[in-house]
Amino acid sequence: MTDTNKKYIFVAEDDTFYLNIYQSKLEKEGYEVGIAKNGQQTIEEMKKRKPDLLLLDLVMPAKDGFEVLKEMHDNPTLKGIKVIVVSNLGQEEDVKKAKDLGAIDYIVKANMSITQIMEKIKSHI
Repeated sequence: MTDTNKKYIFVAEDDTFYLNIYQSKLEKEGYEVGIAKNGQQTIEEMKKRKPDLLLLDLVMPAKDGFEVLKEMHDNPTLKGIKVIVVSNLGQEEDVKKAKDLGAIDYIVKANMSITQIMEKIKSHI
């Protein structure tokens, strides 16, 4: 049974280290967490249950984060989901492309601590 009072955050991340950290920290903060290790699974899972927020890595197998953003942008059911991109791609054109496709924020993993990332998440949910 799901707790309807808990915010549901979906994490799309193929790096097990980051995935485990995000999941653990988010659950400790009281969020319900869904996970996927590739873009295709991310889309499929979000169609089953729409999250309050998606944490999205860009470099993933099956579909990369840009493909996920594009598919979400083109799908009326998924279009309104808030997306924070969390990636090590920090080029200006990557940030612009992600934001143009609907991301509300863009975090370069290497530039922020997990605590800072959690603060960003809280500010958007």
